[in-house]
This record gives sequence, structure tokens and C-alpha cells, in this order.
Amino acid sequence: MAPHANDNEGNATGLSMSQTPSNTFTVASPNVAYTDDTITSKYTYRTTAIDSSNGEFVATPKETVYDFKTERIVGKVGIIANRQKLAWDTREGQRSANYYGSLVMASTTKLGVDSKTGKDINIPLHDAMPMVHPNDLVIGGWDISSLKMAASMDRAQVLEPTLKSMVRKQMAAMQPLPSIYYPDFIAANQGDRADNIIPGDKACMEHVEHIRKDIRDFKAKNSLDKVIIMWTANTERYGDIISGVNDTAANLMSSIEKGHTEIAPSTVFAVACIKENAPFINGSPQNTFVPGCIELAEQHGAFIGGDDFKSGQTKMKSALVDFLINAGIKLTSIASYNHLGNNDGKNLSSQKQFRSKEISKSNVVDDMVAANSVLYKEGEHPDHTVVIKYMPAVGDNKRALDEYYAEIFMGGHQTISLFNVCEDSLLASPLIIDLVLIAELMTRIQWRNHGEQEWKSFHSVLSVLSYMLKAPMTPSGTPVVNALGKQRSALVNIMRACVGLEPENDMTLEHKLF
Repeated sequence: MAPHANDNEGNATGLSMSQTPSNTFTVASPNVAYTDDTITSKYTYRTTAIDSSNGEFVATPKETVYDFKTERIVGKVGIIANRQKLAWDTREGQRSANYYGSLVMASTTKLGVDSKTGKDINIPLHDAMPMVHPNDLVIGGWDISSLKMAASMDRAQVLEPTLKSMVRKQMAAMQPLPSIYYPDFIAANQGDRADNIIPGDKACMEHVEHIRKDIRDFKAKNSLDKVIIMWTANTERYGDIISGVNDTAANLMSSIEKGHTEIAPSTVFAVACIKENAPFINGSPQNTFVPGCIELAEQHGAFIGGDDFKSGQTKMKSALVDFLINAGIKLTSIASYNHLGNNDGKNLSSQKQFRSKEISKSNVVDDMVAANSVLYKEGEHPDHTVVIKYMPAVGDNKRALDEYYAEIFMGGHQTISLFNVCEDSLLASPLIIDLVLIAELMTRIQWRNHGEQEWKSFHSVLSVLSYMLKAPMTPSGTPVVNALGKQRSALVNIMRACVGLEPENDMTLEHKLF
């Protein structure tokens, strides 16, 4: 079942931990150990340290040895259409449930080279590590609208009528929990939906505790060991960062207690999840994770990730810009325009909410530009503009137009124009699945420097989720990576490290030296 775009105020995913998956492969190495419960690997991480002086560089290979331990236990219970293997008729013929568009469920990764034939052996990415299957998820959530999921499906106009009829009984039984609603943070045109709200129009500890109790009740009702929260709701306006209000964890908690009006609903959700040690991922572009919220997550060792689902137009941009700049072509301007008619587009027709989206869409090329000092001198950057318009008639079928203008050899120019028509929600839904599955996996991985006794979790800010997010968060002081290929490589190679395999490489020396 594909969730409808940006109708839900929040989306809780629960996991019942009860199954140990069989491995599709094992690693035969003295550095890897298997038990029924864990996979432990000793991994040598090789990097290159650079010292610079007077414009000259000295490169020194560096090795750090880590241990990784991954719990193998994963869960069950799940998503309706795929779990029941439904098929339905459309005007284009019969369609069946699938996970197309999911990195985890529909892509493969190279495992190695066949020792007899020399051919690459590729496996589904889902099989690279012990991972939850999306069919084995319990779904629940909050919404400022009281519509049950069956009526919400009709309102969203995303799914085929035949499919809706097949899942309508189950969807009619799903009632969203009341949510918090602070009118100043989302567009006024959303007010007519707000009939399912927790009393109060500004942040307070009562709201934090109400959400925490909802999480605990959902967990108990479904006999779950873990709950992961995904913000799939409308875009909020950017919140002001104010000294003494949301700049530290202590100030943020004090501001919530005092009912400060600059604390966003999504930040209240994040605080509640941090307190419950439930991973919280922000799928919208606003600055949910103000400095105080990040500090609070670090203090509690809780996972957070964001911001903004990267589905169509921006994913193309992060791939194409990386290609052009790596090819030595000097991109000088990017003009991005799109119009859509779903509720996300309606909300973004308000300037304050649009500004949040504009920021997340505009920063996706920064690291790629900064990486090429041959093309771009200090302070140089391509012109970049983003326009979004609300056009109700096109519904969820978003139209995205992009023009890339570049300088090429001897003062020549190249223009690349793209016209992308996509069903917005059906591109975003697999990203939600990927984010949940990978976030859950990260809760089962620990690491330590080789020789140490104490195991540690990854940093609270899950930058490993970057492939699915427009404006990926990273721990303070670390670089942001937006290049799509690098983001995927980081995720895949972390998974390989956890099972004791070297990073993927495409040198294929075995085919070049003889």
C-alpha cells in the first residue's frame, strides 16, 4: 500500500522482532564470526591523509581497524498490498504489487567475482545484511485530519480504483491518532483539515508526553520491540534559531515547558521520539532538527535523520550535476520549475512553506561544486533557481522542468533540458520504506576500535540515509555529501564492512593484467 503524499501528520512504523533470517551468502574469513544472534567482523578501514604546505600535498596511506557487530534478529507483520501479493486491473493491463523504486528492495549490489567464470555476482541489496522485510511492518500514525485511511485514499487520488477496492476493508479499519496543530507553522489553506487535533496551539510538555504515550501504546498493542517514526506530513515554515530558546538541549526543553511559539510541531515530535529512543526521520524540508534537538539526540544516544525525501527532480539533479562536473564540464546555471496538484503542492503555495522547500532543493549541488577547484574558483557557484506552483488539475502527476546551462571547450555552451512527469507519491513511498529499513538496521549495528572492550552505536545523526534525502544531515563538523553515487557507495560499503568484505571497486585488475 502506498501512503498518500503529505496527508499524514506523522507515520509510526513498528517492528516485531522474532525472526533470524537465513543468509544468502557467508564470508569465509578469520575476520568474520557468525552466531545465531550476531555477525561480528574485524575490518581494516583504509583512507589517505593529506598534509599541505605552500600549495604542495603529501599523501599518506592510513589504516584504522574496527570491529562491527550486527544483530541478526529481524521482525514480522505487514504492508497490505505486497503482503497479500495483490494484482489489479488498469487501463494499461494487469499490475501487481512490487517494490519498484526502493533501493533496498529493488536494486542489486556486486558481491564479488565468480572464481570459475570471472563474471560479477550480484545479489539483491536486501540480502547483503540481515534486514527487515517491508511485508513485516506494522503501520500506524497521526493525522490532523480525522479521515480513516480508506477515505484518505480517495481524497489523495493516487491509487487505482481496483486496488483501492481490494484493500478498502483493511484501510477503513485504520484510524489516525489525533495530532498536534500549530497553525503558524503550516499554510492557512490546511486549516479545513484540522479536525483531529490534541488540544493546544503551541508547544508544551503535555504534547511531548501525549506523543510519547501514543508510541508506547502502539508498541504494546502490537507487541513490538521497536518503533520508528517518519514525518511524512506537510512542509512547515523554517523556524528561527534563537539564542536561549532552541540553541541547546536544555534551552529547547525549557522553551517547550514555557510554550514558546517558535517550537515547531515536528520538533515536538522529534523530542518525544528521542525521549522514547525511537528513531525519528524528517521527510519534509523544514529545519525540524534545531541545534538543541540535535544535542538532545546525542545526549540520549537516539537516532535522527533528515531532511526532505529525495524522489524525482532532485535525485536527477544530484546525479546529473555529479556527472557533468566529473566530466570537466562547467555548469553555470540550473533552473528548476515544477507544478503539482496534490496537498503538498497546495501547502507549498504559501510563501513561508515554499521557502523551506526552496532551501532544501537549492543546496544539493554545493559539495560537487566545491570538489572541483579547476572549474570553480573560490566563491564561484552556478546560478540556481527553484520554482514550485500549485496546479490542482494535475493532481499527484507532478510536472518538473529543468534546464542545465554549461560552459564547454573553448568558450562553447551546452544546454540540457529535462521534462519529467512523475506520480509524486509513488516515487516517495519506496523512499519511506528504505528509510525505515535502513534506520532499523542501524539500531542493530555496533562498532568499536579493535582491541577495545566497549561497543558503541553509530552517531545519532544518521548520515547513512543521505541517498534518500534532499538535504542530508551530517554530524557537526563533517562534510555534507550530495553526489548520488557517493551516497549509495557509502551505504553499500558500510554494509560490506559489517560482514567483513572490502569496499566495492571497479578496477577489475584480474581482467586487465593478463
